[in-house]
Order: sequence, then structure tokens, then C-alpha cells
Amino acid sequence: MAAPGGYLIEFQRVGSIVRVSAIDPATNTEVVIQGPASAGQETLSRAAVNKLRFVLARGQQGGPASPPRTR
Repeated sequence: MAAPGGYLIEFQRVGSIVRVSAIDPATNTEVVIQGPASAGQETLSRAAVNKLRFVLARGQQGGPASPPRTR
């Protein structure tokens, strides 16, 4: 599902919790949030996009970057 800002949104339900991933296709930046399934997709996607915008803005300002996560 693509958000109005051109972001990719993915929902994964795990019991009563929903894991929401938001990805900026231009930079391949991804953020993940979790919230209650009762909150609804609109609310959860808005929160994920807001977090993604924050992370992207922090990166443009030269703020502290997190080291890449390895598995």
C-alpha cells in the first residue's frame, strides 16, 4: 500500500498487535512501529509515516546516524 507521500506501507498482524513498516523508495530507508490492532490502519500508517519523515529529516540535518543493523 502506498501512502499519499509516496511511501510504501506494510501491515503484519500478530495477535492483537500490528507491526507497520514504512519505506521511502527513494532512499530505501525503513522504519517499523507496533501498535494495537484496534487503532486502525489509518492511525498506524500515519504514525509510521511521521516516524519515517522524522528519520529522513534527521539524516538530512546531519544528525547522529545509527550504525547499520546486522542480523
